[in-house]
Amino acid sequence: MKSQNNNETIGDKIKQLRNKQGLTQDELARKSDLPYTTLTKIESNVITKPSIQTVVKIANGLGITIDSLMK
Repeated sequence: MKSQNNNETIGDKIKQLRNKQGLTQDELARKSDLPYTTLTKIESNVITKPSIQTVVKIANGLGITIDSLMK
């Protein structure tokens, strides 16, 4: 059994936080001012290293700090 944060990706974390807030991918993409496809690729781990600008937009869309997203 692996520990939860062991190899959790940024995409997994975003998906978790988004679900916790009851947002759809489309809603978060709009709030983050990002293309829907970019968000889905990050959440499905097609993109594993999104740019810092993208991460900032997503954190803003979720209403959290980058720090809490990167933890």
